[in-house]
Amino acid sequence: MRHSFFLLFTCALLSQTALAQTDVYDPEARLKALGIELQPPPAPVANYVNAVRSGNLLFLAGKGPSKPEGGYVTGKVGTDMSVEQGYEAARLTAIVQLSVLKAELGDLKKVKRIVKVLGMVNCNADFTQQPEVINGYSDLMVAVFGERGKHARSAVGMIALPRNIAVEVEMIVELEE
Repeated sequence: MRHSFFLLFTCALLSQTALAQTDVYDPEARLKALGIELQPPPAPVANYVNAVRSGNLLFLAGKGPSKPEGGYVTGKVGTDMSVEQGYEAARLTAIVQLSVLKAELGDLKKVKRIVKVLGMVNCNADFTQQPEVINGYSDLMVAVFGERGKHARSAVGMIALPRNIAVEVEMIVELEE
């Protein structure tokens, strides 16, 4: 009986330890597990900066989808590309914004919460699936930051975006003190 109690106690302790290890907040380890390697963020294309900090909030300027091989994903979602391709463009935009965060903060563990996302989709007036497109951005934020990545969001259609990019997303992030 003593052996059974010890065995149960040991199993429970090991389970708690395993859970604690999997619940460790490490966004950069999650990126690595997803096979995502962050590159230096692109320089602003006009007269603005990539991010501005005010108190414990970081406001990220709108960014578009950069292709890994260079250049942007361009075109109108629903006309030139499918919703699925738009989703992937939004996911690429999230990777760009993560690179901005990393450059600004040095360590993504400093992110306390993704607060607000504004996703803009380059589309025609009759396109109505902006939320499905911007999910590509939101889904990656949740995959990287877990519960801290869940955010308030707007997903809107635009008749045009700079340089004909498929999507543009800006973000507000709360930082650890």
